[in-house]
Amino acid sequence: MDFIERIFGVAPDGGDGTTEMLYIVVALAVAAMVAARSWSAVAPQSGDGSFFF
Repeated sequence: MDFIERIFGVAPDGGDGTTEMLYIVVALAVAAMVAARSWSAVAPQSGDGSFFF
């Protein structure tokens, strides 16, 4: 987990991989939010607030 160090030649986290893990977690969280938003946009709206039809 040292791709920043290998690519840019700097170690913002002292080489322990914390920054890289933070970037990965943030990217996964954003992807999950985008997927949830797109799923809810195509889900049928029943109008009564229930999850099931």
